[in-house]
Amino acid sequence: MVRLTADLILQSPQYFNAVKERELDLRGSKIAVVENLGATEDQFDSIDLSDNEIVKLEGFPLLRRLSTLLANNNRIARLHANLGASLPKLTTLVLTTNKLVNLPDLDPLATLPKLQFLSLLDNEVTKKPQYRLYVIHRCPGLRLLDFKKIKQKERLEAQKAFGGSAEEQAEAAKTFVPGEGIETEGAEKTEEPKKTGPTPEQITAIKAAIATAQTLEEVTRLEKALRSGQLPSDILVDGTGAQAKETDRMEEG
Repeated sequence: MVRLTADLILQSPQYFNAVKERELDLRGSKIAVVENLGATEDQFDSIDLSDNEIVKLEGFPLLRRLSTLLANNNRIARLHANLGASLPKLTTLVLTTNKLVNLPDLDPLATLPKLQFLSLLDNEVTKKPQYRLYVIHRCPGLRLLDFKKIKQKERLEAQKAFGGSAEEQAEAAKTFVPGEGIETEGAEKTEEPKKTGPTPEQITAIKAAIATAQTLEEVTRLEKALRSGQLPSDILVDGTGAQAKETDRMEEG
């Protein structure tokens, strides 16, 4: 095991990633405990803690700038009860391939006020009945869960299943997309304007693929695809969600 010291932080790669976020790369360092991140002086938008030995996601100082946290391929079985107090701006959290087992283990995610993109694939908890609805209920601001877009129908089902509060119902109403899932009889369907850049779903899918890429060639290819907004054929993004085939080893059927 290796301690996450100030020296390790200073010696680790630091760069602007494919989505122009300033990123600290701590992946594959055999880190067991998150500590001493105050040494970053809150200079990073993204921190990559993938492929380590972390058991509990805790130990973060107040990081007002951090918006992306990659912690896939660890041993995380518990989350700090109030993650949001330390990570108030976190929008993307990748916890693929960890040891989260029970639905209540996910309750701390509700403290992250800005969380929009979350991956829990290849955790035992994803096999629990009503897992997806439970997460949607606990995190009403989510837009993408396990690379699948959250529909208004699911939000309503989550409220019905778990008795959403008035505040949660109001939050769900904010995320409603007018016309989503509604067809007007006799009305002609209009073609949506073509997007000129990568969507949030595409960005999340490619970032997850980059985080698990095994070779420099794969990373270069994925970063080029992200910059151009054109996805390679082995990453699927459609109207129902997104799924990165390059993370097949992390995914659950």
